[in-house]
Amino acid sequence: MNVECKNINNVLHIYLQGELDEYTAKFTREILDSTFLKEKFNEVIFDFENLEFMDSTGIGVLIGRYKNLKSRSKGIYIMNPNPTIEKIMKMSGIYEIMPKIS
Repeated sequence: MNVECKNINNVLHIYLQGELDEYTAKFTREILDSTFLKEKFNEVIFDFENLEFMDSTGIGVLIGRYKNLKSRSKGIYIMNPNPTIEKIMKMSGIYEIMPKIS
């Protein structure tokens, strides 16, 4: 798993590459939580263009970050999921709390 974060005009873009599963969840959580503490931003966009796989543990990582950011009144969005990730996002209902944008 590779996690890259870029702050562009107070929008934190998070690029995930690889697989977000039980083996990479702790690493991903630590990077995201650390970045959320260091950066100043108003919104977060998770870019899944290079995310190849996600399981229920990955959904848990997203929901945990959602709770953290929502308590701080930050907008959270998802973009560029591949067809497999798109199916998981729809089935989990995650788009109801983290809308998909283009």
